[in-house]
Amino acid sequence: MGSRERILAKIRRRQGHAGAAPSNAELEDVRTYLRAHPRGPLPAVNGDLAARFGANAEAAACTCERVAAEREVPAAVARYLEAHGLPGKGCVWPALARLDWRSVGLALEARAANGEDAIGVTGAFCALAETGTLMLVSGADTPASVSLLPETHVALVPVARIVAHMEDGWELARAELGQLPRAVNFISGPSRTADIEQTLILGAHGPYRVHIVLLG
Repeated sequence: MGSRERILAKIRRRQGHAGAAPSNAELEDVRTYLRAHPRGPLPAVNGDLAARFGANAEAAACTCERVAAEREVPAAVARYLEAHGLPGKGCVWPALARLDWRSVGLALEARAANGEDAIGVTGAFCALAETGTLMLVSGADTPASVSLLPETHVALVPVARIVAHMEDGWELARAELGQLPRAVNFISGPSRTADIEQTLILGAHGPYRVHIVLLG
């Protein structure tokens, strides 16, 4: 018996379990518990979920704009980039290639990101009102690199896809995706670190800025 097995066996004895390894009945109890997807205590998230999400996203150093219709999204993205003196070229999720980016002067290529892209435009699988967090899932039409490599990340979030809690996001993923994708990324504002002398630095491991266009 190795060190790991000895430690686990000692824990089992202290918990009053017989044997060094869990029985089949114990393992099935665990599987049953996990299949039920139980939730722990959750804070109340009431009222307008879009407003709550926007406020929490801005508290996490995002910026937000709201538009009424999908056709307004390219112009909203162009306004943001122009206002901040940012280039109008980069990459966009293939899932959003249908939008008329060229009509507003944007040169966004529908592909995964590379090290040269200054701008990355994505959608979101859903968004979490409790924390102002984007939930993105990877796939052929939603490559994860578009939200991770460029210095500026712009995300389109339909307000109908805003849920209260992270647990709601996982529930939505299980219901709609069946099998979970290779990567699920949660993004709460720009990348940041305070490792050096506890000084907050944005853009340490990813985008310096995150702009969210709320749709609807």
